Amino acid sequence: MIKQTLADTEEKMAKSLEIFERDLSGMRAGRAHPALLDRVLVEYYGVSTPLQQLAAISVPEPRMLVVQPYDKGATGAIEKAVQKADLGVSVRIEGTLLRVSVPPLTEERRKDLVRQLRRRVEEEKVTVRNVRREAVDAIKTALKNRELPEDEARRAETDIQKMTDRFVKMIDEIGESREKDVMTP
Repeated sequence: MIKQTLADTEEKMAKSLEIFERDLSGMRAGRAHPALLDRVLVEYYGVSTPLQQLAAISVPEPRMLVVQPYDKGATGAIEKAVQKADLGVSVRIEGTLLRVSVPPLTEERRKDLVRQLRRRVEEEKVTVRNVRREAVDAIKTALKNRELPEDEARRAETDIQKMTDRFVKMIDEIGESREKDVMTP
């Protein structure tokens, strides 16, 4: 029972960390990166479709993304979706290609992004702590129902806390790394 609880807890925390990293990769840092367009949904034949399913995205220059639609008819819809996403980029159509220019970030915008990043880091820590709370509650319930001895329950709670500390440290490290990226001109 304890091994399963620990395994489930670690799996939930790892999944949460993976989603956190994916979310941060889409945060603008002054350089062009295909993940910048990950959350762009294009209205395509009446269905909201992720941009990466409709086009190939490449980075020919540090401040430029090139979006090449698989269907030439989707070019206008893709342009509207990127502009509507309010990413602070400019879009220019050249034939069937879209060139997305990523302007350099102002100091004020960098500070705003760092505030958003810190808020997101705290939210992620809360998520990990909630997973810890669920696991500790499961251990306490098992102890209350006399399904496991008190010393094993205490040991399991200690293991869960160590796991939580490890994941919180990883979240902090990822956040600090991303903050350096954002603040670097």
